[in-house]
Amino acid sequence: MITRIFSLGIALALLACGCGTLPRSGQLEPRRGDEIVAAGQFFHTGTPVVLWLDPGGYDAYRVERRFGPIEQSDWADSTEAVRSLKTPNRYGLRKAELTSAELERVRGGGWDLPLLQKVVDQFVIHFDVAGTSRNCFATLQDDRDLSVHFMLDLDGTIYQTLDLKERAWHATTSNDRSVGVEIANMGGYPVHGKNPFAQWYGTNASGETIITPPKSLGNGGIRTQPFTGRPARPQPVRGVIQGEDLIQYDFTPEQYAALTKLTAALCRVFPKLTCQYPVDANGKLIPHKLPYEQLKNYHGVLGHYHIQTDKDDPGPAFNWELVIGGAQKLLAGEGAGQPLYCPRAAGQFRR
Repeated sequence: MITRIFSLGIALALLACGCGTLPRSGQLEPRRGDEIVAAGQFFHTGTPVVLWLDPGGYDAYRVERRFGPIEQSDWADSTEAVRSLKTPNRYGLRKAELTSAELERVRGGGWDLPLLQKVVDQFVIHFDVAGTSRNCFATLQDDRDLSVHFMLDLDGTIYQTLDLKERAWHATTSNDRSVGVEIANMGGYPVHGKNPFAQWYGTNASGETIITPPKSLGNGGIRTQPFTGRPARPQPVRGVIQGEDLIQYDFTPEQYAALTKLTAALCRVFPKLTCQYPVDANGKLIPHKLPYEQLKNYHGVLGHYHIQTDKDDPGPAFNWELVIGGAQKLLAGEGAGQPLYCPRAAGQFRR
């Protein structure tokens, strides 16, 4: 009788956890293809994500160059071929805000989600000036000793290159506390200056503005094939960033849709990351670097130009209200495709 009651208790406990039976040894744990990784745990976003773990992913943990000849891509040969490379590691350890005991615990990789939630409170938006995510990763990994957690390609595919526990090298003073994304876009340029738009944008037979990557890039590594990218607005957008009058082609609708869902997911995973962008006393977007104290106390989504005076990304074309307003609706449960989370992460965070 006691044995029967005990067995019944186990069965009820499993049902309460949403599991019918214990998994069999060696059983495949399926993924949906929309997960991001934070402190070793998987979180759904509702939009396609390719991890560094996946075929076709971009792995910022690797030492060798991704796109050099494989027989010459090891670190020793890479430093001979690319003199700008100084370190085999393109990322580091988030040290700020950690006690000496916490630092000692995580230095070997032992981050837990609550500790990471304590540290991360900013999401930094960049444009990559590379045009496609493959070209962006080639620049970061093979040429510049840099890294970023996410890349967002023209077709809306998100690539994650590092676990969010890592300190990616993308935003100087905010690296310790931030997550970063590089969006495929050729960037903003002075209105009366030179720009690469003629090589990247054209019109089709119907007169629509389309993105035309140089033939030297092939298909650009874009996963959706065939794919023709179109800026969300057909004409270049003009605006002032850091006091300079700039012009920029808009991001694609696919990029906006994916970024909205990623933003909502990150704001749900990290309770200190408020779903907002920097505004002035009148509620208008601040188009320049934030003063030191304001940046120090800012918890939310921001552009690279809010952190550094020599940056203007994500540029004048970026539609802040579309992304942040959409993410806020997802967080409030008002929009379709509200982010979902893996069962083993349930209960580990609250919002």
